[in-house]
Amino acid sequence: MVINYGFVAMLKRLQKLSQHHHFFLFGPRGTGKSTLLRETFPSETALYLDLLDFSLEDRLAKNPKELINIVHALPSHITHVVIDEIQKIPRLLDGVHQLIEEKQKIFVLSGSSARKLKRQSANLLAGRAFVYHLYPFSFVEIGEDFDLYAALQYGTLPRNSDFVLPDEKQQYLMSYAHTYLKEEIVSEQWVRNLDPFRRFLEVSAQCNGKIINYANIARDVGVSEKTVKVYFEILEDTLIGFFLEPFHHSFRKRLSQKPKFYYVDTGIARALSRTLSLPLQEKTSAYGESFEHYIILECLRLANYFKPEYRFSYLKTKDDAEIDLIVDRPGLPHLFIEIKSSESVDEVQLNTLSSLAKDFGACEAVCFSRDTYAKKFSNVTVYPWMEGIKKYFL
Repeated sequence: MVINYGFVAMLKRLQKLSQHHHFFLFGPRGTGKSTLLRETFPSETALYLDLLDFSLEDRLAKNPKELINIVHALPSHITHVVIDEIQKIPRLLDGVHQLIEEKQKIFVLSGSSARKLKRQSANLLAGRAFVYHLYPFSFVEIGEDFDLYAALQYGTLPRNSDFVLPDEKQQYLMSYAHTYLKEEIVSEQWVRNLDPFRRFLEVSAQCNGKIINYANIARDVGVSEKTVKVYFEILEDTLIGFFLEPFHHSFRKRLSQKPKFYYVDTGIARALSRTLSLPLQEKTSAYGESFEHYIILECLRLANYFKPEYRFSYLKTKDDAEIDLIVDRPGLPHLFIEIKSSESVDEVQLNTLSSLAKDFGACEAVCFSRDTYAKKFSNVTVYPWMEGIKKYFL
């Protein structure tokens, strides 16, 4: 197996981290948090405490106050303390808070579950720390080596970029799914019975990007609707997926409708749905769904890096007309985005978007596709997807 470990290290991440202020860095496993932190904060000036190290985790879990003694003993040239997988010992944050008040060092805290900290009523340092998020690679980060087919088929998790052969990429993604179950679900005791959760992962991945039908999923998995909702919360808590809420001017009406759910990477979704070995063919529904999934992921992660005030939703009317993505941009008209995997979008394909945009009024309607050139149809502009994403989210 040939692995190019240097490829990931050479790529510059879009998420910029503060050198002078405390912060949390959250992201699902495998997105390169540890690599980014070690590149940003060299070991010559930073102490690294990795809570995946069982002996260290065991030691600090038994006596969280030992962190204070460790930091007090650090020489002056150590300016930063990096604690990786902080969610494993939430009580450490009380010590971090005390040390911040003492102005001892700058603290960098990374983890794969922000909500776990909140749900355990952990000390989240109330305004004393920035919060950043890291996602799988964007095409902007990969640059000229970006391959759309590979991104749709295998996703853009950093480590997967190291592998060349399709079998290697598939093996890595299957291993990722197994590691997620072992280290995120079993070790953290999120669920008591693992078999239904395994079935849920496959069913939920098959429903990726579709409006959630809790009753159908519960029937397929063999659990209650309440349990299915808990399972989805686990996916969200561990940052491996997210909800896309329905759009409505009335917040109350928005809550009465059902969201969609997306996995955070196309490769993860395909691995969990057990479709990795099936090649994606252009002009098929599977290709179109993967393309739509990928474009939505790009829009959301770039907005998080550069336009954090943007809010996203989807629209589906009573007569089943649908808009893939609606972006609420403070101070700007809403952005209506239709996603088409076609290489040549025509006016007929945009009738629904054009009509709904006219009915809405103050909005901007665009289509992201695989077209070579931008073109205009009535009130809708079609952009080659890279050009459109860069225009609106960079």
